[in-house]
Amino acid sequence: MVNSNADAMGIIFPNSYDSLVPELVSERLMASIPFASRYRMSDFVISSMVNCGIDNISLIVRKNYHSLMDHLGSGREWDLTRKNGGLNIVPPFAQKNIKVYNGRVEALESIKRFIQSQKEKYVVLSDANIAMNFDFKALLDAHVESGADVTVVYNRQEIPENFKNPAFDAKDMYFTLDIDNGRVTKLNMNSVSAGVQNLGMNIFVLERERLVTLINEAYLQGRIFFERDVLAPKVNELNVQGFLYEGYVARINDVRSYFKENMKLLDEKNLDALFDGPPIYTKIRDDNPTRYMNGSKVKNTMAADGCVIEGEVENCVLFRGVKIEKGAKVKNCVLMQDTVVEAGADIEYIITDKNAIIREGKKLKGNDTFQVYVAKHQVV
Repeated sequence: MVNSNADAMGIIFPNSYDSLVPELVSERLMASIPFASRYRMSDFVISSMVNCGIDNISLIVRKNYHSLMDHLGSGREWDLTRKNGGLNIVPPFAQKNIKVYNGRVEALESIKRFIQSQKEKYVVLSDANIAMNFDFKALLDAHVESGADVTVVYNRQEIPENFKNPAFDAKDMYFTLDIDNGRVTKLNMNSVSAGVQNLGMNIFVLERERLVTLINEAYLQGRIFFERDVLAPKVNELNVQGFLYEGYVARINDVRSYFKENMKLLDEKNLDALFDGPPIYTKIRDDNPTRYMNGSKVKNTMAADGCVIEGEVENCVLFRGVKIEKGAKVKNCVLMQDTVVEAGADIEYIITDKNAIIREGKKLKGNDTFQVYVAKHQVV
């Protein structure tokens, strides 16, 4: 799985952006939201790190982390079951100095001694709200070659509308970069500028010892947010370089974008762009291949293993174990694990969470701008 070890450790913040998708995180966190038929959001960043030789990965969780622990387990699927390094999930109150954090500064301060005790020279920081197949080796090489103190990853896109008009007071939701000849000259927090921007992907790389120094200084001053309180004031003092990522990006920033990014993968071009590279690993569930029964009609659908389809399905993303009974019509839907659509039901533009049931003969329809969400274990 891994050709060579990188001289870097990974730290992931799985709860970042939970507030943007409250429906999907009532019993889980952003990192364990199902995506692309059989994966979780955390699979993409963890697999990308592992594929580039990063084998010491810590996830600092805040709440609702049971589903993530269940999914990741010991890290065996990612080859992270190790005596030294490997996968490390840090829940609040695991030790007396680890508490529920508000921003990345507090999160990193809570595991500062752990960071100090590690052997790797560099630290890669990342969130888990973006599905991508990222080359962290290229990022580390660029960071070393440029002589940067900190390297910030960004992509070129317009700022999502719900970022500009959040339903809550968010002081560190996102940032854009002003860049001059590769060097970041300014971090613009929560910018509302129109047009294509250098939008930060919340991925950073810097030396481990420098990170400890920055966190010590910020924590003593009562700082909370890494981008706003640590990097933004120091862009002229530190050599902060930008790293442009031009690969496929599926950024989850609300329920609508979750639906849209899943549906985009029904286009083979987008599917290849995300998965045509090093493999993305996920938890194995031993199940039968999808069964298409006599009389079923299926068009432009991504279906994971364990599905049983007897009815009509069009333009859908089906997760593991979904059952579509005879006479049911399902169109433009994202149905999570073990959803059951009973005989004669007619649904369109629906997102169902795990183990949801749509009863016989029921009609349930949203539209392309508003998808109806059916909660986990809910019966309609």
